[in-house]
Amino acid sequence: MSEENQKNIPAEKLVRVTFMPEGRTVEFEFGTMPYQHHGKPMSFLDVAENHDVFLDHACGGVCACTTCHLWIKDQAGISEADDDELDRMDMAADQQLNSRLGCQAVITRPGEYLVEIPKWNRNYVTEGKPLALAEEK
Repeated sequence: MSEENQKNIPAEKLVRVTFMPEGRTVEFEFGTMPYQHHGKPMSFLDVAENHDVFLDHACGGVCACTTCHLWIKDQAGISEADDDELDRMDMAADQQLNSRLGCQAVITRPGEYLVEIPKWNRNYVTEGKPLALAEEK
């Protein structure tokens, strides 16, 4: 989305997602993002794929692995985890209280969201997309 279009988003419909540690923030109008069939519609994986943010998803976003494991800093405005996701999360490394699968955690209302991709979950190359690790040494 161009900067001009972002400025025209009404504040009450603005969704702002910041992906850490990259520090990349994407903005869009709630309810207008096209579904790209990466996880559930409006999931963090869907947002990442729509905005060219790298989030590994070895199973294609169907809740069959844990490669899109995220830590979501504030769970307000995010769908509840269903039984399939909870069962899968039992296999995730370094699970925390704010752990979710990016393919399953759906943004349910406008607002600001901060998510962190755990360091051990960031691959150098997967599905043909390189991960930029310029600031990490």
